[in-house]
Amino acid sequence: MVEAARSLSARVWRRVRGAPAGVVVALVMLATALLRVPMLDARLGSDEGGFLMVAGQWDPGRSLYGDYWVDRPPLIIGIFQIADALGGGAVALRLLGLTCAVASVGLAAVLGRLVAPDRRWAPVVAAATASVFLLSPLFGAFEVNGELLASPFVLGGLAAVLRAARSGRTATALAWWTVAGAAGAAAASTKQSMLDVAAAAGVVVLIHLARRRWRAAAVAVAGFGAGAAGLLALLLTWARAEGTSVRGLYGAVVTFRFDASAVISQSASAATSHRALAITASFLASGAVLLLLVAAFPSLRLARPRRWFEAARADPVASGVTAAVVGWELAAVVAGGSYWHHYLLGTVPGVVLATALALQHRPRRTRWVAAVLAYSALVTAVTLTIVVPSASSATSETQVARYLATHSGPGDTGVVAFGAPVILREAGLASPYPNLWSLPARVRDPDLRHFARVLRSRERPTWVVVAGASLGTWGIDARRAEPALARRYTLVHVIGDWHVYRENAPDRGVR
Repeated sequence: MVEAARSLSARVWRRVRGAPAGVVVALVMLATALLRVPMLDARLGSDEGGFLMVAGQWDPGRSLYGDYWVDRPPLIIGIFQIADALGGGAVALRLLGLTCAVASVGLAAVLGRLVAPDRRWAPVVAAATASVFLLSPLFGAFEVNGELLASPFVLGGLAAVLRAARSGRTATALAWWTVAGAAGAAAASTKQSMLDVAAAAGVVVLIHLARRRWRAAAVAVAGFGAGAAGLLALLLTWARAEGTSVRGLYGAVVTFRFDASAVISQSASAATSHRALAITASFLASGAVLLLLVAAFPSLRLARPRRWFEAARADPVASGVTAAVVGWELAAVVAGGSYWHHYLLGTVPGVVLATALALQHRPRRTRWVAAVLAYSALVTAVTLTIVVPSASSATSETQVARYLATHSGPGDTGVVAFGAPVILREAGLASPYPNLWSLPARVRDPDLRHFARVLRSRERPTWVVVAGASLGTWGIDARRAEPALARRYTLVHVIGDWHVYRENAPDRGVR
């Protein structure tokens, strides 16, 4: 397979090497856009539907974001507000995702040039690397989620860090450090685990301190801090105007993650470990690991350990930044806990850096890089042919949403126990229960005290959709809520594992 990929990459290389690198990068960006077009009207994923639901009603309300609670920072909700303003459907959202993917490919080319300035085709290879994995179904690339939306900020911030680190003028370095700080804060405000830029900046500061470049270190800390603090101040001011408190955001973005990790480690079902195995297999099959190994191993002869340090001595900034970013990204995937495939999109900037570093310091590996990249492109192409035709087919969630949309009336509301907020989004139903996702329910309402109170209140939902025959699931004690559900609701429909209940309203009966 690898030999076939090397042969394919050689033929492609002969075709494109006569063209200017900038033109080829533009073609890669265009191809990235065109290959995402077939997925524009695919059904919404669960997170996509949920974030659109939250963004569409974000005003001062009873919970963190209006009437709903989600463990995400405000910028991602703001981006989904843009999609909601543009029509609120799958096409508007996917167009934003397409824009982020294309911008990320262009910024990857810039990063490739900065890491490997002596290699003419480094920008092309870096852009192609980003494109391949930002299109890969193995990376959950077509679901517009935090990792995809944060990618341009991460790649742009890493480019700013390298420019700042290599600038010989204090004023120029300060400006680039400010840009890096703002970009890093924007990335973390889109997905809180995307701290790649901060990790890169920290490594550069340590290198300056090790070399006793006190002024450069101070400029880096001041510029990065000013850029990050300035952007965060703007975001928090805006969030407060929308009704979201700073204290509430801290609890959702920081504290909740520790609580969630404890719940997952103590109570998670076997499905969590199965997903962990699945994304590990996807990462291996995609070829991303091979690119990291080609960049990391100085020699196939492991008996020559001194070569491990040659690249680091030649360019400590690029080597240190790459090691820090790759290490952080892999740790973030592991620490994510739930192991969804879109976590892997967070590793794309590190893979881009590693690939460019291999081209610069190990030019003899260029053919191997090209071969692995050709293999990865082939895997992406094959998986696309499988995923794209089925992207619009109905699922059990889609069928439940259609049933609710058909049978609900004006003023009806609903709750999904637990997760799959896309059902409510597609059915056009608001929820009186703030926890649209399953993990927040398990962490914030494990005994369903709040849920049971909602079912007994005047604002109780018209419809309750339950994943399974009981409200009980891992991390959930349903003894408080089951009696309320049995007394006030009647099972009216079953679709797969989904059980649909309707309120026993005397004036409406049961449909």
